[in-house]
Amino acid sequence: MKPSDSTPPERSKLVTCPTCGGDSVFAPSNPFRPFCCERCKNIDLGAWASESFRMPANPPTEDQLTDDEQ
Repeated sequence: MKPSDSTPPERSKLVTCPTCGGDSVFAPSNPFRPFCCERCKNIDLGAWASESFRMPANPPTEDQLTDDEQ
């Protein structure tokens, strides 16, 4: 009996889809990764395009406006 030179098949990693929360295969076989499908990918893209994802910011103070003008 000769030793096996083959490596075990690589298991696909499952991650949580950021849009729907379902399982998503994180492997080259999934062209939409980390999303589970094209629909979830497009929902996320639409949220970015409509500026739904924003960082909260305070308006600049009067001192900051004056400093920038100098």
